[in-house]
Amino acid sequence: MQKTIFITGTSSGLGKATAKLFQAKGWSVIATMRNPEKETELGELENVTLLPLDVTNVEQIKTTVAKAIALNSIDVVFNNAGYGLMGAMEALTEEQILNQINTNLLGVLRVTQAFIPYFREKKNGVFISTTSMGGLLTFPLHSVYHATKFAIEGWSEGMSYELGLHNIKIKTVAPGGMATTEFTGRSLDKTLHSEYKVLEDKLFAAVEGMKSATPAEDIAAIVYEAATDGKDQVRYVAGEDAKALYSRRLEIGSEAFRKELTQQFLG
Repeated sequence: MQKTIFITGTSSGLGKATAKLFQAKGWSVIATMRNPEKETELGELENVTLLPLDVTNVEQIKTTVAKAIALNSIDVVFNNAGYGLMGAMEALTEEQILNQINTNLLGVLRVTQAFIPYFREKKNGVFISTTSMGGLLTFPLHSVYHATKFAIEGWSEGMSYELGLHNIKIKTVAPGGMATTEFTGRSLDKTLHSEYKVLEDKLFAAVEGMKSATPAEDIAAIVYEAATDGKDQVRYVAGEDAKALYSRRLEIGSEAFRKELTQQFLG
């Protein structure tokens, strides 16, 4: 029997790569994005349905989830929509902070909440959310982004108990830098402040280096693993850079790791 995955944020990067991978593996894919009418590639694929979804729009979440459930028996929900907010805290506007939390955190919570009764009645299902190595460790000038990604990691672990009661799994995929994502371009909101230029310069150099990092297709393969391995495992660290940094943090402890990064950026 053909399985179905519902994915948010499929217009580019990891979302699109994941939609293509699952389709190639014989799955039915419900690919959602803010402007599906602009999508030319995914709509041409067999067993791929495009639906409109802005994860900050509470009413649209309800209607799109209801439409998806009416279309197919859904097995996996992949919360992938998100973007990066970069800048010193004092330089960020109220609108930037709210947009980041609405998209990266509340969007995930609301989409998941909309699907829980459906999975509970089925007594089966998997929720997967894209977090980041930035949900496990921190870099300068990303404080609000880290707040959202750390939150999803903690929320997912906490949710595993109540969902486990109904045979529903919840997982996170935490990538490092992705080569084919637009995260460092269109999907990055950055604000500069002259008093933090030393950090900005070093960080921009590091972000430029991300463009040669793990291909999104390789991260999509980890999403597929999480969706199909049947394991009672919440966290999947994806990409060699993320694995190396997270292992170092676990090895020496969070305070020593923070001091190492401080030396790297400010030393």
